[in-house]
Amino acid sequence: MRLTKFTDLALRVTMRLAVVDTTVAPTSREVAESVAASYTHVAKVVSRLQHLGVVEARRGRGGGLEITGTGRRASVGWLVRELEGSGDVVGCEDSPPCPLRGACRLRAALRDAQEAFYASLDRLTVEDLVGVPAHPGLVELLMPIRR
Repeated sequence: MRLTKFTDLALRVTMRLAVVDTTVAPTSREVAESVAASYTHVAKVVSRLQHLGVVEARRGRGGGLEITGTGRRASVGWLVRELEGSGDVVGCEDSPPCPLRGACRLRAALRDAQEAFYASLDRLTVEDLVGVPAHPGLVELLMPIRR
């Protein structure tokens, strides 16, 4: 299973915010630069993460982005489910629909595999992803470039 670019970026942004020094909340532009993504894509991701309660965004002087306690404790499986949606892995009902869908066992097998994938991610939290030994390396790699 391959995650969408949106979900991949959302996970990178979440990890980035999970290792940031909480005294200096980075801006969306700084986060975009540090995760090698466009500002517009990061803005869309931040909006979705904010809606999920994972990220808090403050505008104006002294503003910036901050991961919430809920975001830190969030299961990676829950986060990926929320971002990816609950759609099927294959498009059995697409237009035109698959002619084999009435007797096919593949759809159910793929749904089971998808759920096993999510279940394996349910055991991890965002904090697990950024804890030792990964934390120091993430901090160094994800430092925003100051000009």
